[in-house]
Amino acid sequence: MSQTLQAVRGMNDILPDDAETWEYFENIVRDWLQSYGYRPIRMPLVEPTPLFKRAIGEVTDIVEKEMYSFEDALNGEHLTLRPEGTASCVRAAIQHSLIAAGGPQRLYYYGPMFRHERPQKGRYRQFHQIGVEALGFAGADTDAELILMCARLWDDLGLEDVALEINSLGAPEERAQHRAALIAYLEQHQDKLDEDGKRRLHTNPLRILDTKNPELQAIVEGAPRLADYLGDESKAHFEAVQVFLKDAGIPFRINHRLVRGLDYYNRTVFEWVTTRLGAQGTICAGGRYDGLFAQLGAKPQPAAGFAIGIERLLLLWQACGGESERAAPDAYVVSVGEAAQRLAMRAAESLREHGFAALMHCGGGSFKSQMKKADASAAPVAVVIGEEEAAAGEVGLKPLRGGGVQLRVSLEALPEAMAALLYSDESVQEGQ
Repeated sequence: MSQTLQAVRGMNDILPDDAETWEYFENIVRDWLQSYGYRPIRMPLVEPTPLFKRAIGEVTDIVEKEMYSFEDALNGEHLTLRPEGTASCVRAAIQHSLIAAGGPQRLYYYGPMFRHERPQKGRYRQFHQIGVEALGFAGADTDAELILMCARLWDDLGLEDVALEINSLGAPEERAQHRAALIAYLEQHQDKLDEDGKRRLHTNPLRILDTKNPELQAIVEGAPRLADYLGDESKAHFEAVQVFLKDAGIPFRINHRLVRGLDYYNRTVFEWVTTRLGAQGTICAGGRYDGLFAQLGAKPQPAAGFAIGIERLLLLWQACGGESERAAPDAYVVSVGEAAQRLAMRAAESLREHGFAALMHCGGGSFKSQMKKADASAAPVAVVIGEEEAAAGEVGLKPLRGGGVQLRVSLEALPEAMAALLYSDESVQEGQ
């Protein structure tokens, strides 16, 4: 007997109860993004592998170890399941001349991303992100607004224990000077570095500063700080961001070790973190990436954005007492007998045509068993059709919440009678 097939490890089914929570959350997010003037964009799940190598950096963990890459059997093209969304969004903006045609763009997207990681709670191989990208905006006001947007969402969701950390990575030439000093410093401690540190020493030394290895913390604390290499323009930009945040009353901590794991960042970077999710404490991260357009072969454009991990954010939201309400139908349609069932189908469609949500019982059963299911559905009204009603072309309307008298109306009068029950009868309305 063949073994039952299961989902790929780290790629999870989202079952109906959870999927309804996701949809509830997505509606909140959509309204929040639109209130800031952001418009949706949708990119393919599969992109050319060189896109991510050029954008993210060939010596990053994502490109070296985590991407799902393969060769197209038909044409030999090297393809990758997208591990993040910013590179794809910028590629789309370049390909379709969005900024040239329409000026600076405020864009958002959400959907699955893929990284070959060790699965754990809140961290999966197929995970989902909300991405927000402000393309063509150079000022510190954009950096600050992106951070304020996040604070607004946390407030809308009622989140607790969320803290903001910020840093500046400066300009490329400033990072290059810091990089040389950092390598020289770390070479003095090379014998104490772990395997990751030794591997990154000459390829991506900034990532060593972000290590979680407790044995390296003293070395990292003594390392040269990037802030000491920032020029006047970078300092002014970072200070302007801080002024906006202070004006808005947003508390923050400057974390000089915050470097982000993607090569395309410059100047402002930030993370929103929590202590409620264990090791997976970052729920949102982003910053400025002014060089990415040029990295991908286009005319340079300023840009900034952030990504939110949906799985982690939902875990935190639920830990803070958040929950979605399961939507109940307006009516549950029950029927016994062949003629009644045919009329029930017409009645349900008539209700839907007039904007009501109608759940029709299928599979037969007695009136008693069907009425139990009607009550369990949380619908405020049951549409009841038996042989007598079917012969007369009529339906019964039975209030299920807060009392009330059962009515009998013609099929043509059903929508109007339903509206009267739902919106005029206070006893029914209070029971919903």
